[in-house]
Amino acid sequence: MVSDIEKLLHLQQADREIRRLNDEVAALPKRVLAIEQKLAGTQAILEKAKASVKADEAARRKYEAAIQELQTKISKYRDQSLDVKTNEQYKALLGEIQFAEQEIRANEDKILELMVNAESREKEVKAAEAELKQETAEIEKEKADARQRTAEDEKQLAEWNAKRDQLRQGIAPDLLRQFERVSHFRGSGIAEVRDHKCMGCQVMLRPQTYNEVRSGKEVVSCDSCQRILYFDPANEKEEERVVTPARRRARPKSDAPQAWYFRGDFGQHGEVLIGFINEGSMASRRVYDSHTGRMVGDILMREGNYRLAFPEDLTESSIRLNGHWDLETIEEWGSEMPSDVLDALNADLRAAQHDLRATHKSNAASAVASEHPAAS
Repeated sequence: MVSDIEKLLHLQQADREIRRLNDEVAALPKRVLAIEQKLAGTQAILEKAKASVKADEAARRKYEAAIQELQTKISKYRDQSLDVKTNEQYKALLGEIQFAEQEIRANEDKILELMVNAESREKEVKAAEAELKQETAEIEKEKADARQRTAEDEKQLAEWNAKRDQLRQGIAPDLLRQFERVSHFRGSGIAEVRDHKCMGCQVMLRPQTYNEVRSGKEVVSCDSCQRILYFDPANEKEEERVVTPARRRARPKSDAPQAWYFRGDFGQHGEVLIGFINEGSMASRRVYDSHTGRMVGDILMREGNYRLAFPEDLTESSIRLNGHWDLETIEEWGSEMPSDVLDALNADLRAAQHDLRATHKSNAASAVASEHPAAS
């Protein structure tokens, strides 16, 4: 790994810490504000409860005053009843007295109802006062914690900013500009490559790009997200590869729906790897450069089995290879097969060529023996 990559990794860590601390410093006042809003709500409940108590007291005084006024009227009516001359006048005063007495009883009932409610009103006030007291203590504690946390965060921010400035000075200017530009838009400017994929945008890399990143000889960027790429061997996943036996190579099945061939004389392209796939009543052909893995030409589709559809490609010099991948996986390769697939096919090609040479030597030895039999 080039030294600039290591510095960029440290720089990205510093940026993340600075961003986290800034977010935390910005969040602390918001948290205190939320507590203050809750405190204001509790204060409003307390004020409402106190207002209800005052309203009940005012209503009780009003009813008591009304009772006193009615009692005065009753006394007046009774005094007047002593001076009346007729029964009609006496009955009229008596009716006024009875009506006033009914009004007194109604006001007394309302006063009694207010006295019953007064107990629950007092409980509401006491509960609101207790909650307000508790929340007031809590908000004071939160404010003190916020001030302490803010002071600690600002101290760490100063340290990380100093470290960031120092790291920036040791990175090539062009590389630093690219890193900061991509970080501004995507949140990070460097990403690990793992399993042939950029872990920043999750896009598969071209085999050539993947191999360049693995070599670590130069700085490589992702074609999709523009992040600077790096490879960590400690996180490399063990990949399945075709294992060629030391003495005997597995023979490809002749009736397999997918077949791979090597041709060393494919027109102007020279050495290529050809993949045939039978898909129902159709067959497809894909041609790749055997050295780079890049696709040569377009995908061809013809009717029938691949042996009947593409007879011109199955020459005497073509060599059948071991290999089978799902059609969906092959389509994900795009215009370039992954390096592990290319390595597997080339490894099997070497094994097949070794077997052919051994067969030719054996046939040649048999021919010589038949032409020059040993003397009896």
